[in-house]
Amino acid sequence: MPTFQFEAMDATGAEIKDVIEAVSEEEAQATIRQMGYFVTKITVKKNRKAASASGTKGSTANRGIVLGGVKSKDLTTFTRQLSILQDAGLPILRSLRILSGQQNPGRLKYCLEDVGNEIEAGGTLSEAMAKSPKAFDRLYVNMIKAGEAGGALEIILRRLAEFMERAQSLKRKVRGALIYPVMVISVSIGILTFIMIKIVPAFQKIFDDFELELPPMTLMLMNISSFCVNYWYLIPGIPIGVWLFVKLVRKFEHGRFGWDLFTLKMPIFGQLVEKNILARTTRTLGTLVSSGVPILEALSITRQTAGNAMFERLYGKVTESIREGESIAKPLQENATPPFHPVAAFFWFMFIAGPIGLLLYITKMRQKVVTDMVVNMVDVGEETGELDTMLYKVADTYDEEVSVLTESLVSLMEPLMIIFLGGMVGFIVIALFMPLVKLISSLT
Repeated sequence: MPTFQFEAMDATGAEIKDVIEAVSEEEAQATIRQMGYFVTKITVKKNRKAASASGTKGSTANRGIVLGGVKSKDLTTFTRQLSILQDAGLPILRSLRILSGQQNPGRLKYCLEDVGNEIEAGGTLSEAMAKSPKAFDRLYVNMIKAGEAGGALEIILRRLAEFMERAQSLKRKVRGALIYPVMVISVSIGILTFIMIKIVPAFQKIFDDFELELPPMTLMLMNISSFCVNYWYLIPGIPIGVWLFVKLVRKFEHGRFGWDLFTLKMPIFGQLVEKNILARTTRTLGTLVSSGVPILEALSITRQTAGNAMFERLYGKVTESIREGESIAKPLQENATPPFHPVAAFFWFMFIAGPIGLLLYITKMRQKVVTDMVVNMVDVGEETGELDTMLYKVADTYDEEVSVLTESLVSLMEPLMIIFLGGMVGFIVIALFMPLVKLISSLT
């Protein structure tokens, strides 16, 4: 005998959700009316395995090949829309069907269809999302699970949407600020390369025809031009080679740790990287704690989303200490100082002027990645039971610092780029015109 799942209202207007066994849908509706309920929705409750199989067959039949994961911007928009629909009181399955219908064909749309099929087959939202890891990571799934356990799914979705929107906003600020200098540097390199390969050799031919004795500055320019003409492939080849070398080194555990230490303490951009990671990890941890996720699980998720080996090591040490009965603040302070690492020293030597880079590394390597201010705020949060609030305040503070630091770096880079370009153009003009002046004087 089939089982029907129904939604109805009683005499007071309260919503009723239940299941009933009947031979047919008409008989089921008649039985429900005899119980004093008004039927608003009734569906056959499928066997979970059958529903999963039929749902998979129907949803994957017309799907093409999908590469990559889900864009964070699309996932953020979906999370905000789902939180709005849940605040409005719509059933979760209906909300997912509405939102999946609005998506363009792609990874997110197909994952939402799969999640809907799993829920229709009797699964929970967190279980269904856990089966689509390319769309919903551990942080997302665990927050949904906490919301289901506490009966506050709409609140958790709203917090998750706010968390993702803040992360997207910070990412947009940093990327937007870096677009201008990257474009200017790229165009400048292109123009200077064109001058060296096309313009300077034409002048060199003129000077050779007149057998002029060239000054040292002009000879230097001609040598640089000859190098660019003969070895032009090194101009894109060197940056690509360095990038591939770093990618290869980061494949190994010690190589990744050394490179991540270098990026945290590198001149100019090191502070930006460090503050950005600290803002993201504290906001992640605060969001998980406020959502009711157990602290050990929250620290494990935060560690995985850090994106930097030094911070992964730090949160791993904190997790081990908590298992032994300690608080968060003490191991956070004890393990915040980076150790000496030979791979990090190698990168400082290679990228930052050789021995000078090593000296800078020795002076910077003992600087903590987590300041005493952060440790004290976490300590106060643990003592008062407001750990999530304190973590949010830390994240807000560092978000603001990242924004200010990014604007300051861009403001500093603009005059530096103008000075550099002006110096390069001035050097080329002087080096070319000195022999021309001498040639014109001799001809006169």
